Amino acid sequence: MDMRLICLYHQCMTKPNILFLFSDQQRWDTCGAYGQPLDVTPNLDQMAKDGAIFQNCYTAQPVCGPTRASLQTGQYASRVNAHRNGMPLRHDVPLMARLMKSAGYEAAYIGKWHLASKSGEDDQNFRTKVVPPELRGGYDDYWLASDVLEFTSHSYDGHMFDQEGNKREFPEGRYRVDVQTDWLIEYIEQRESDKPFFCFCSYIEPHHQNDHGCYEGPHGSKDTFKDFVAPGDLLPGQGDWEKEYPDYLGCCHSLDENVGRIREALVKNGLADNTIIIYTSDHGSHFCTRNSEYKRSPHENCTHVPLFMCGPGIKPGTRVEEMMSLIDLPPSILAFAGVDIPEEFDGHAVNPLLDNEDVEWSDAVHIEISESHVSRAIRTKDWCYAAYAPEMNAREHARSDVYEDFCLYDLKNDPHELNNLVGNAEYQAIRDELASHLCAKINEIGDGPVEIKSLIAN
Repeated sequence: MDMRLICLYHQCMTKPNILFLFSDQQRWDTCGAYGQPLDVTPNLDQMAKDGAIFQNCYTAQPVCGPTRASLQTGQYASRVNAHRNGMPLRHDVPLMARLMKSAGYEAAYIGKWHLASKSGEDDQNFRTKVVPPELRGGYDDYWLASDVLEFTSHSYDGHMFDQEGNKREFPEGRYRVDVQTDWLIEYIEQRESDKPFFCFCSYIEPHHQNDHGCYEGPHGSKDTFKDFVAPGDLLPGQGDWEKEYPDYLGCCHSLDENVGRIREALVKNGLADNTIIIYTSDHGSHFCTRNSEYKRSPHENCTHVPLFMCGPGIKPGTRVEEMMSLIDLPPSILAFAGVDIPEEFDGHAVNPLLDNEDVEWSDAVHIEISESHVSRAIRTKDWCYAAYAPEMNAREHARSDVYEDFCLYDLKNDPHELNNLVGNAEYQAIRDELASHLCAKINEIGDGPVEIKSLIAN
């Protein structure tokens, strides 16, 4: 028996491989399984049929770096001093790569990292340079990444850095999602370790290309998706969605095509039956309709993200309706791998929900917002409520002792959040209940005590 077959045999007899596919700035409603009318995501839709779809998954922090910090540490970004971009990952807390490695996994990272550079420190600016090994969060078995991928690449050109710090250039004329998937498949096919792998593959699409100021789908996207149906929250004349949405969907379609390629590669290499795939995104996009950019808002179009899982132990056709957060994914991954969950982790493993177990589960998710303002939000199935600290500098401060009402939406009657009810005396009881719930959550994670001032006149 050759070495590769021996390795495959050992993997099948031990723990499952875990492949985490992570998009950037992808709205949940880009997927057919969530109601998208165009044929944008046939492979993710099939993944939902083959495994599980989570109907109500929300980001813990609608900003790129903080969300990534939460996924690598299992803690809210404010707790690990990563409440905004340009704050490097702490290494004195439990980290996912290290926890998985301690359980016998090979830890691999491919794509956008966004957790090394420190704003304002020239000697710690790795946006276009090699991320030093000590700043890679424990992913020292395999590394092919850029700290800020949009600074080292565009949709059809660019590079990342390999384990030794060498540049790896994109092949000429090949779309960025395709290149990154080529390299992921290469990793899967060429690895020789008999350990199971934990691979975190972080794409940048459908994030806008910063220096070009637009979304960049594959060539032809503008024509392919020109007949899109506008989501109900995007109103004519507001933001830039009327121009940008076709390319945005083109990015999402490319991601989906590559999910198909990845699943085919796993089948080809005899790994499909022993590999759990998780697909999600860091946050959505409101296309500059809620503020002057694409994110950093408590609204549905910014915080609701897609989440699909498939693989061994996940029953086909599973639909999870409970409210859950990306903060719940680190403990869930550890549970899949049979690893003890650190006490520091803020989330809860979703694995019992996949098994339809009768388990106590919160009916709300907690969301932190930073950079644009210091804010906290709570999202239930029926309500969205948020408060902010108007006097606090959002780049310098992660939290406040005092917040003020910011928004209140009745999601049953106003699912697109077009009518802000904050300050409306008719909703005093609802507002008070949500504010109390939010205060309790802030206290629970050690960020309190706090006061939330009401805009409703007494």
